[in-house]
Amino acid sequence: MGSSGGSDTDGSEVASQVRKMLFHRMLVGIQDGRFFLGTFHCIDKQGNIILQDAVEYRSTRRSSPSPMEQRGLGLILIPSSCRISCHVDFSIDEQMSLLKIKQ
Repeated sequence: MGSSGGSDTDGSEVASQVRKMLFHRMLVGIQDGRFFLGTFHCIDKQGNIILQDAVEYRSTRRSSPSPMEQRGLGLILIPSSCRISCHVDFSIDEQMSLLKIKQ
C-alpha cells in the first residue's frame, strides 16, 4: 500500500496543477489536423481529456470564404493517443501562479 520515494508528493502536485485548469477554456489539437475548443472538465490516469461545450475546427482544404469549418459537439472525450497539442486559456496572473521554481 505504501509508496517509495516522493511519488505521493509528486502525484498530489500534479493533481493540484490539474485542479487549477478545471473549467478553463482548452484548445486540443489531434493527429489528423483537427482542433477542439471547449471547457476542460477532467483528465484520467491514461491522459484522456474530456471537454464540455466543445467545438470542432477543421481545415476545409477547398476554396471557400473561410478556410476553417466548425461544428458544435458538446461533451467529448479526446484519447491521449490522438492528442498532439494542448493549450489552456489562463490570465497572466494564473500563468504566473502555475510557474514554480524548484530549488
